[in-house]
Amino acid sequence: MELRKLEVFCKVVELKSFTRCAEAVLLSQPTVSEHIRGLEEELGQKLLDRMGREVEPTPVGRLLYSYAVRILRIQRDALQAVEQYGGRLVGRIMLGSGTIPGTYILPGLIVEFRDTYPSIQATLRIAGSQLIAARVLDGELEIGVVGARWAEKGLEWVRHFADRLTLVVCAGHRWAGRKEVDLVDLLEEPFILRESESGTRRVVEQILEEHGIRAASLMEVAEIGSTAAVIEAVRAGLGVSVVSARAVEREIRAGSLVAIPLKGVRMERPFYLIRRRNRELSPAAAAFWTWLQAGSDAEAPGAPGV
Repeated sequence: MELRKLEVFCKVVELKSFTRCAEAVLLSQPTVSEHIRGLEEELGQKLLDRMGREVEPTPVGRLLYSYAVRILRIQRDALQAVEQYGGRLVGRIMLGSGTIPGTYILPGLIVEFRDTYPSIQATLRIAGSQLIAARVLDGELEIGVVGARWAEKGLEWVRHFADRLTLVVCAGHRWAGRKEVDLVDLLEEPFILRESESGTRRVVEQILEEHGIRAASLMEVAEIGSTAAVIEAVRAGLGVSVVSARAVEREIRAGSLVAIPLKGVRMERPFYLIRRRNRELSPAAAAFWTWLQAGSDAEAPGAPGV
């Protein structure tokens, strides 16, 4: 089984498209199709199904994908280890992050890290905290940065960066001139939630529960899968929401949104570095993990004071 065929197969599964895979791996689409056909003939199994415009793995395709990811990671780790033995640290770090750290923290840190290790590349995938944690557990990602913590013994959690959440309303909202709002007042307003896998949503629910309020009591008008879309919905007047203060700095300065403190509520949260327990990181990822903890304190660059 050729490693190149496995690499192409994994990319088709991840991108759900032969065309997008061809662009990503710098091959023609017929060549990508030939690699997949050769792999299916070698295994005697159909690995992919076309579902309209997208491609989905068959059950055996999903099984192969789980092993192929590990095989390719071992190959990558071996090459990095050989390079490191020769005194040169190279390779690609597979990172995953929630929306806020992935948008406002990690890009700058990756730039700083590459100033020291210019031969190291990084792949950064942004998704909900639960999805990132799942990908770290299954080995697809090596390091994650997430905005909530829960009972998952398979992960190592290191509290590292700080973040502050804020209630935001549109400029024309009746609360826009208020100095603060009682937490119970949120129950009377149309509220925009992040998706269930979001670290921000988990923290909002925890804050409500700490003050004796069930999250289900909120007057939900929408559940939206990205912070940017939540901000646009608030600005359009769909409802109010609680988001990272980092994400709305520009809108607050421009006057299109208003941030209002919640009376008696600490709207702070940590971000956590996560990695899978009892699994050695690749040399490049290990260097990044060590560099993050040695070179960055608990408050990330540009974080609001806490």
